[in-house]
Amino acid sequence: MAESFGNNFTVVEITADDNKTQVWIARAKPRQALRLILAAVPEGWTAEVLDIALTREQQKLFEELDLEPGDVHKISK
Repeated sequence: MAESFGNNFTVVEITADDNKTQVWIARAKPRQALRLILAAVPEGWTAEVLDIALTREQQKLFEELDLEPGDVHKISK
C-alpha cells in the first residue's frame, strides 16, 4: 500500500560537494522529503530536515507555489 505524502511543508537544507548549502521545501512528510529532494540533486549531496516552525507569511508564500503532494522546490542558492 502506498504511503501518503501528507499536506505539510518540510524545509530541508542541502549541502553540495563544495560545502555550499541550499534550502529546499517539499510538500511531504520529513522522511519522504529527504528522499524526494535527494533524488532531485546530484549524487553525493547530503540533506538534513530543518526543524523550524514556519511563519504565516512563509506558509502563505509556499502555498502560492501551488506544490502538489510529493513536489519539491529550491528556495535558495
